[in-house]
Amino acid sequence: MKLDSPLFDKIRVKPGEDRRARTTEHVCEWPGCSNEATHRAPKGRGREKDYWRYCLDHVREYNQNYNFFQGMSDDDVRRYQKDALTGHRPTWKMGTGKYSDPGRFYAENGIDPLDMYREFAGGSPSGKARAKAETRTIRNAERKALDTLGLEVGVTKSQIKAKFHDLVKRHHPDSNGGDRSTEDRLIEIIQAYNYLKSAGFA
Repeated sequence: MKLDSPLFDKIRVKPGEDRRARTTEHVCEWPGCSNEATHRAPKGRGREKDYWRYCLDHVREYNQNYNFFQGMSDDDVRRYQKDALTGHRPTWKMGTGKYSDPGRFYAENGIDPLDMYREFAGGSPSGKARAKAETRTIRNAERKALDTLGLEVGVTKSQIKAKFHDLVKRHHPDSNGGDRSTEDRLIEIIQAYNYLKSAGFA
């Protein structure tokens, strides 16, 4: 835009606030002081939202002598500082009261759909989680891997591991006097076991 444009003359910048110097509304509340009150100082414990209004010199003097814990015994100060760690809110020890199992409250009130609190607490998964584990769908690749090892669906991890070790001993060339005729079968067995292991079966 050109500075000599007629549009330039129509632009006016309106300040967001009145920038004129204001006369002070507050006088320092320090006895005998009539300076401008430019700072606030807390009135003390129990009156956290109330403030004194002081000038700079008197707020410095006030802050040097201010003691929030004045009038409290050492035990009260320690108790106050300990409660300050939790924001002065009530707390309870774990394992006390009706729900001594940390996950029980969540599980009983339906707040724990994954049943993770009970497991972190050292308890066994609830019936709902066990049912999920038992109704796990077996994919075709997992059936094929189990079939390669000569096992049925529903075997335990220890049974899979034992069968794998047995088959490796049986088909390894070192066990057959260096005969490599069953080496392809050994590779299939190892691949099947590794797949089951990666799928969480072994």
